[in-house]
Amino acid sequence: MSTVTRAYLDQRLAMAKRCSREAAMAGAKAAAVATVAAAVPTLASVRMLPWAKAHLNPAGQALIISTVAGMAYFIVADKTILSMASKHRLRARRSI
Repeated sequence: MSTVTRAYLDQRLAMAKRCSREAAMAGAKAAAVATVAAAVPTLASVRMLPWAKAHLNPAGQALIISTVAGMAYFIVADKTILSMASKHRLRARRSI
């Protein structure tokens, strides 16, 4: 039976912090791209389509754009964390 050392716990904590920081940066980049990708057609449709002009007020437009950005952030951050966890798990198995 092995004991868990302080150095091992510090190493795991540092790895978790690095993974979460990288996931947050990847999510922020994806949110920025998704914001532009959602804003262009939303704003263009409000100017060109009569239905959109009549039914989408500025709050509705902002809601559409921010929902897309939020979804992109959380999806990319979650996928990044899962892929990094899988990579570290495989590396830990090989070292045993």
